[in-house]
Amino acid sequence: MSEAFYDSDLTDQEWQIIVPLLPAEKSVGRGQKVNLRSVFNAIVYRADNGVKWRKLPKDFPA
Repeated sequence: MSEAFYDSDLTDQEWQIIVPLLPAEKSVGRGQKVNLRSVFNAIVYRADNGVKWRKLPKDFPA
């Protein structure tokens, strides 16, 4: 994610709780191109602010 930070962004301590719950990256196929923390922050931002997906700030991943 770019330099923008939001009140809804996870702290490092919160992120460390979430990481073990996420699926591991697969050893075959293309590598993961999206930062999962940025995706998770976008989901939390949307839930916290009640905005539509297309109205998310542009610094969140597609």
